[in-house]
Amino acid sequence: MKFTRRPVFALMLAALLATPAFAQWKPTKPITLIVPWAPGGSTDQVTRVTAAELEKHLGQKIIILNQPGASGSVGTKNALEAAKDGYTWTAGGAKDLGNYKVLGMIDTSIKDWNLYLNVAHVAVIGVNADTPYKTMPDLIKAMKEKPGSVSVATAGVNSSGHAAIEALARAAGVTYKHVTYDGGAPAAVAAGSGETQVTTQLAAEQTDMIRAKKIRPLAVVSDKPLEMEGVGTVPPLSQFIPGFKDPINYFGIFVPKSVPAEVTQTLDKIWATEMVKNAALRTYAQSRGAMFAPMHGAEAQTAVFPAIQAYAWTQHAAGKAKVSPDTVGIPKP
Repeated sequence: MKFTRRPVFALMLAALLATPAFAQWKPTKPITLIVPWAPGGSTDQVTRVTAAELEKHLGQKIIILNQPGASGSVGTKNALEAAKDGYTWTAGGAKDLGNYKVLGMIDTSIKDWNLYLNVAHVAVIGVNADTPYKTMPDLIKAMKEKPGSVSVATAGVNSSGHAAIEALARAAGVTYKHVTYDGGAPAAVAAGSGETQVTTQLAAEQTDMIRAKKIRPLAVVSDKPLEMEGVGTVPPLSQFIPGFKDPINYFGIFVPKSVPAEVTQTLDKIWATEMVKNAALRTYAQSRGAMFAPMHGAEAQTAVFPAIQAYAWTQHAAGKAKVSPDTVGIPKP
């Protein structure tokens, strides 16, 4: 009996077409996504947008649980220690996740997690609108003339805002008075209300206060300007401190590598085929002064490392690291 390849190929093609669009994980109960910061901040904002889009592909509810405390380490630790069944995730800035061990907070490294990045955020140096600081040189001059007295609101040690003010302090040779809050949104509100003079939290967290003219943006902590809808162009810090650079801080959803393979295979495919073109996430980024940047896998691990490395060694130089970065896989740049 003679067989031809065409019917066999047709059967194979039909089988492939009948295969679900994504890997086989179909969650049978709601997923808990821990946001280790207060509601309203940059992590909370973008995580809620991303979760709503993921629900469409997973066919299951994703419950956002805010667990702020200890610079994000409380919620992150709870996600790490949860059952390894794929139903508990966390979120935040990859720089934070990669430095918990250096700061003596959690015994974990970036390699323990599957990274599903959504956007990159940049920090803005914003001052209360009633302060006399009209320009970045005004603020730097005041910080030099009154060492340790200019109050700066951040979401705490290991937050993006703290990384930003430390980068400014080192580059400009200044000191400041650090005032910490449970998240970037409360820190921005503190600066906008006059509780502090300055905040260095992310653009996404300051946008509303800036548009309401409660906060005056002086510079973006970068070597590139930032276009903000309804605000205009915020100049880069490199315009005032020549040669200044600060690595991009990527944000996303983080899933422990110890979960079943089918969980991450499903998320990998969603990120590769759907999140890379997601309109809701792109719109969020454009409206909040962020960069649309969906990535996963090895590409994500490579992208986040420069910010982790830079912050780890900044903390080490400032005497705030509990563990030398080079002993936990973070060589000196």
